[in-house]
Amino acid sequence: MTSESPSPGPRRRPGGRTGRIRTQVLDAVRAELGEHGYDGLTLDAVAARAGVHRATVYRRWRDVGGLLADVLEATGDDDWLPEDTGSLLGDLAALNHENQAALTAQPSIAAALIAASFRSEEAARGLRRLWEDRYTRCEVIVGRAVERGELPADTDAQRLLVAATAPLYHHLVLLRTPPDPDLPDQAARTAVLAASAGAFTRTGSEPASSSGA
Repeated sequence: MTSESPSPGPRRRPGGRTGRIRTQVLDAVRAELGEHGYDGLTLDAVAARAGVHRATVYRRWRDVGGLLADVLEATGDDDWLPEDTGSLLGDLAALNHENQAALTAQPSIAAALIAASFRSEEAARGLRRLWEDRYTRCEVIVGRAVERGELPADTDAQRLLVAATAPLYHHLVLLRTPPDPDLPDQAARTAVLAASAGAFTRTGSEPASSSGA
């Protein structure tokens, strides 16, 4: 998922040998999760794949939930921002295409983490924090659209972003339908039409004063 509302500065990342071990272990978690799913994810398998002593993994991450939580935290350490295409429709479509690519990759780490969040409370908390971070970064899409006059000023950014991206997760994660190359654009277009008519204003009832995209 995933604005530029001011976001906190970058987290302090461990450096040196500690940082290298963390990178090796988290890469191993992603690979194991993608290949074997949550049920096949064990600390011993991760340690073996990462080439580190099992005691190191047990001491630092404790259990599978700790590993998943750290993978999700590391994902949020990046400097990702949504693409600026020059229009609301283009921005939402680009975001949807990026999401669809992540959910249909083989193996899909994104889909595996979503599935794991239903089995691990630590993973669920980590995923919620990651979603909140991604929605915050994506608010810039709505801010740019308001500045261009495409949207009412009181548009609720998160409601619009959820409406624009939800069809992909519904089809790919819940229904498990084959990826539709047209779905990212169709979902974006539907959300833009609704948003430009004022469907996502904070009052929920005020029509847009400007024409839509």
